[in-house]
Amino acid sequence: MTGSFVPDDFGVRKGSISIDDVDGKPFDVHYLEAGSATSPLALCLHGYPDSAWTWRHLMPELANAGYHVIAPFSRGYAPSQVPSDGCFQAGVLGLDANAIHEAIGADSEAIIIGHDWGAMATYSAASLEPTRWRRAIAAAVMPGPVAAAAFFSYDQLKLSWYMFFQLTAMADAFVPLNNYSYIERLWQDWSPGFDGGADIAAFTDCMASPDNLTAALSYYRHTLVPELQDSRLDVAQGAVFSIPPMPLLYLHGENDGCMSPDMARTVPDYLSVDGSRAVMVPGTGHFLHLEAPEVVNAEIISFVTES
Repeated sequence: MTGSFVPDDFGVRKGSISIDDVDGKPFDVHYLEAGSATSPLALCLHGYPDSAWTWRHLMPELANAGYHVIAPFSRGYAPSQVPSDGCFQAGVLGLDANAIHEAIGADSEAIIIGHDWGAMATYSAASLEPTRWRRAIAAAVMPGPVAAAAFFSYDQLKLSWYMFFQLTAMADAFVPLNNYSYIERLWQDWSPGFDGGADIAAFTDCMASPDNLTAALSYYRHTLVPELQDSRLDVAQGAVFSIPPMPLLYLHGENDGCMSPDMARTVPDYLSVDGSRAVMVPGTGHFLHLEAPEVVNAEIISFVTES
């Protein structure tokens, strides 16, 4: 099985746009697209180790609900460029999201949706510039206060061993060995019983050069090692750990082998904005939107079409 999905099979198109990096230099962001360009923006942000194709089941549903859906390949994930600013901490992903909103010419009716690293980008983008986004949806990485508490838990630290391994130089050589068998094992651990073969191949397609892999690993390195962070991103980085001030839908798989479901069950305690809610999706793991697309899509469509 390969990662060469056919856009027509999912009712999506391909496109690209240029946005500025932290140094003000343009770089190209490639994306998948569905729906009319005159409709409100629905920006769908992927995580690791996957790609924009992770949204292929949701995109047509959002388009049918009246949205212009853009699912970018995140900075450093081919075919998007590796920006020359060298910034990969979570906060810069929020800035990229807001820059895409600006470049597309979207308005305040836009919604933002993120999974894994995309969830952290969602928290940052929506907290930094809330007037851009009417509603926010995040999956598989809890809002900042919950995630921070989770990392004081032995159980979460045990689940997160891979993060600390990926801080080492050894990871650059080990991760791609045996056709990325390491990535295959992560998927098996994080979403038990789910065959992620096609999506794993789509991720490896994004690792088209050593620079792409270094970029993907640098997300962890720059976020977890303060000395590697750019001080110009301090505000955006702080926003990663904020809860956005608009209605937020949070989704988590009850069998998630990456981020603790027990900690995720505390998310409702932190959601104070009217219209916000958290949903634990039965029988799913970390890649819940691929494992149970009918359930996850229905929750998202219901949420974004509420007045």
